[in-house]
Amino acid sequence: MYRQTCRVWFSKTASYICDIMKKITAILIAAAISVSLASAQNPAARYINTLRNANTLKEASWSVLAVKVKGDTIANLNSRQKLIPASNTKLITTGIALNELGADYRFKTKIAYHGKIEEGTLKGDVYIIGGGDPTIAATQDSCATPYSKLFTSWAKMITDAGIKRIEGRIIGDGRWFDGMEVDGDWAYDDLGTYYSPGGNGLCFYENEVDFRAVPGAAVGAPVSITQTWPETPWMNISSIAKTSKAGSGDDLLYYATEMAPVGEMRGTLGIDSGTRKEECANRYGALTCAYYFFRHLESAGISVSDGPADIDSQRHLRSFDSETSPWAMPWDSLKVIGVSESPRLADIVSRTNHVSDNFYAETLLRATGREKAGSAAYPAALEYELQALKRLGVDTSYGFLQDDGSGLSRRTWITTDFFVRFLKSMRKSSVWKEYLASLPQPGKGTLSGRVNGAPQSDRSRIYMKSGSMGGVRCYSGYVLPANGKEEDTIVFSILTNNVTAPSRELLPQLDRLIELIAAENR
Repeated sequence: MYRQTCRVWFSKTASYICDIMKKITAILIAAAISVSLASAQNPAARYINTLRNANTLKEASWSVLAVKVKGDTIANLNSRQKLIPASNTKLITTGIALNELGADYRFKTKIAYHGKIEEGTLKGDVYIIGGGDPTIAATQDSCATPYSKLFTSWAKMITDAGIKRIEGRIIGDGRWFDGMEVDGDWAYDDLGTYYSPGGNGLCFYENEVDFRAVPGAAVGAPVSITQTWPETPWMNISSIAKTSKAGSGDDLLYYATEMAPVGEMRGTLGIDSGTRKEECANRYGALTCAYYFFRHLESAGISVSDGPADIDSQRHLRSFDSETSPWAMPWDSLKVIGVSESPRLADIVSRTNHVSDNFYAETLLRATGREKAGSAAYPAALEYELQALKRLGVDTSYGFLQDDGSGLSRRTWITTDFFVRFLKSMRKSSVWKEYLASLPQPGKGTLSGRVNGAPQSDRSRIYMKSGSMGGVRCYSGYVLPANGKEEDTIVFSILTNNVTAPSRELLPQLDRLIELIAAENR
């Protein structure tokens, strides 16, 4: 009986396995036929097969998906494989911010005071209450108000309140953004760079600080490091950077933290590098804003007895020149005397995508969380973004894991399938026109040298975002149809990871793939 039972069990099991193998074989045959048909149907799919054997991508992880809105698939390779998207993440961050906050949303900065005004003298402190505006003193940003003009308007708010002298401090208040100032998963070497400054609710010059670096006269000699802009007199900045051999380039790294006013330049600079501008992170954006506004008031004849200060993570006032650290006053005890506004969110989003501005992108993520969920802390802001995607009609149950707003984190993993689904959903949004206009085109912004082989009639129809970091190159976006029929719009995403080939070899190949995709809706 036992042997008979075993024979029956093994017979059924073998039959079941056989059926599974038949199904798998059928699927593989169908997939092979599909690839073969796709290859026969369009040049983009055939070119992908060529790239699969190219040295540039042979050992890389990569994915492509290009579809027409009406449903036709142009190219599909590994579209369900999660990969690091780098700055393609900004497509999601900016799209959700626009959709949730609206194109006309503006960040607000409040000027307030605590204390009493007696005969033109404020016996108390002035607070600059930041509302997340990333454009303050962003001198290279065409959409920002020059900070001298902005400070003049703030000073007028103070004089209009009857204040001619301040017996107290100018306090940079960044409390509107709670939580960590930088994403906890950013690489340590990135934290001192201009593209990962982070910050709280009040910034200055995108929380960047610039240095002038000059190599020494001989290999091994110290590199001369001079801080140029802005001034941060509370900082103790040192350097152990050395001059390296000719041809070794710029390998300088700046290290700083918001936990102590200390910074150090490390690494090497090639002896033949000449004078270099090093753009680094300023961990004290709110204090820098207070410092420069303090100087503006002094130059306008409004004396401030106790100088500038900011507010630390424990809610204490901090100035680094005083041993006492009193508590910052709660907002409901302050008297607001004026409000300034940022440019429109649509303009800020355009800046974010055209120059791939990490600082702006992180601000947009956190501001959306603060406005809609009551917290700018990364866990709350990311959770809100997840819910916002669902409301937009995007299924987040697969193909998506976001860790920050800019894509600097290597713990953000997204599929090309998800990007295409998101980009298709954004076309139905009320802010679609503003969103599309925010994306660079070949020859502009971060795409200034891309897709040069395509005719201008094709280049003018491409709107896409690039993304790059070590071993990562990505492009996602739209190709508008030449015939004007919306259903022929192409939505595409190309993600490549673990690429060891030089960019000069890879980028022309990706450009060619995009050119072939764009040719499909001429």
